[in-house]
Amino acid sequence: MSRQILITGGAGLLGSKLCETFIDRGDDVICLDNFSTGNLDNVVHLKAKKAFQLIEDNVQNPLDLSTDLIFNMACPASPIAYQKDPISTIQTAVIGAKNVLQLAAKNKARIFQASTSEVYGDALVHPQTEEYWGNVNPIGIRACYDEGKRCAETLFFDYYRQHSVDIRVARIFNTYGPRMQVNDGRVVSNFIVQALLNDAITIYGTGEQTRSFCYVDDLVEGILLFTDQNQCIGPVNLGNPAEISVHELADTICKLTNSKSKIQLKPLPEDDPTRRNPDIGKIKAMVNWEPKVTLEDGLKETILYFKSILN
Repeated sequence: MSRQILITGGAGLLGSKLCETFIDRGDDVICLDNFSTGNLDNVVHLKAKKAFQLIEDNVQNPLDLSTDLIFNMACPASPIAYQKDPISTIQTAVIGAKNVLQLAAKNKARIFQASTSEVYGDALVHPQTEEYWGNVNPIGIRACYDEGKRCAETLFFDYYRQHSVDIRVARIFNTYGPRMQVNDGRVVSNFIVQALLNDAITIYGTGEQTRSFCYVDDLVEGILLFTDQNQCIGPVNLGNPAEISVHELADTICKLTNSKSKIQLKPLPEDDPTRRNPDIGKIKAMVNWEPKVTLEDGLKETILYFKSILN
């Protein structure tokens, strides 16, 4: 028997992959997106399918839908996007969370929250475990996203405790792959576009800061396995524990694209994390999940995608 799946932010990188997955499984999918950062091209191929419904709306607005399972993926995730309208960003994170939680309570639906590694801020503990409470500047330029997602986690756990809502909360680390936006401002897309155009590769700071990059297909698999299990409501880290410096990432992308680009250093933005590396022991022990796609293989697929849309 098919289920009714609601995916907010369903036209984004992760949301669109989830839409496809559930359509392929024979479920009915409602994709809700206001296209502030989502891309219609990511789901346009699904519009002809009877099991797919696209609603252009803002998760900040109250929702009145029938659903069996909710994935709350709605929120700008790149610094450029979420700092463009910080008030709307925090409202999406917090008011949006409240709206989807109320809908889950009404429908007695399980609900997945796409939280973020940004809840750890500029971490003082490495790798980051779920028990670490973070080091976040509550009044900085990143706070609209960092604190918005932290407050959303609070709401999820309070709805669980107070209203017995069936929640799953995952902290998603840097994810990349085809369907990223050209101008989203995240480091993988920035570097690939600059390298393909032979423009200067802009590195903020010295490039010694680290990140851990998970390919989109691996991350979606982790989301699904975690949402389906009944042992743990979260939070759990989802990401790739392979740590790499930003400078090394730039060198790798230049090599894979045969780019003539040169490195250009720029000042490090305020509150930019110096190290980011997930401890995924919790999710691995729970459902035996860990990323399979190597960074080089994932970058090759992502480069092919950007070549196709830049030409």
